[in-house]
Amino acid sequence: MEHVVLLDENGYSSGVAEKQTVHHMQTPLHLAYSCYIFDSNGRLLVTRRAATKKTWPGTWTNSCCGHPAPGEALVHAVRRRAREELGITLDDLKLILPRFRYRAVMDNGIVENELCPVFSATTSQLPQPNSAETDDIRLLDWPKFAQDVSSGRFVVSPWCRQQVAELVQLGSDPAYWMQASPDLLPPAATWCDDCG
Repeated sequence: MEHVVLLDENGYSSGVAEKQTVHHMQTPLHLAYSCYIFDSNGRLLVTRRAATKKTWPGTWTNSCCGHPAPGEALVHAVRRRAREELGITLDDLKLILPRFRYRAVMDNGIVENELCPVFSATTSQLPQPNSAETDDIRLLDWPKFAQDVSSGRFVVSPWCRQQVAELVQLGSDPAYWMQASPDLLPPAATWCDDCG
């Protein structure tokens, strides 16, 4: 049984909840993460969420998203989820947007409500998507992807759209995005010295 970390408005832990019960019309604020993964040619891996997902099924989004388990370091959680969803190992994992937060409502009223630090990473491996999580993948040129998302030509999840708007402010080449300090993470986010 997976659990997520619930948060107060200042980013401190306020408890835990079962993941399968946390998303509804009154979804409490909770801790998550997103990752943007690039291949050896600098192309961004984008994924289409499985049609069986409770939130934004069948929607294109960034490479990988998830929730750290209570007490799990964010970096470990990102690496774990990349293996589970995409069958890949991550290299050069960097914290990019430590305090990203969003709230979005689906047409059926289900809410996403997350403090969601954003990471970037690279991989030299060919993704092997888990069909329970991902229906399809694409490798896209970052500048065109960012432009198409910003203009609405490529429809993505609401968190991805908002993240892209912030990421483009960091520079046009993701290889040069600066690592953010873990000190800027929400207080409930666990970090460790050996995460790399």
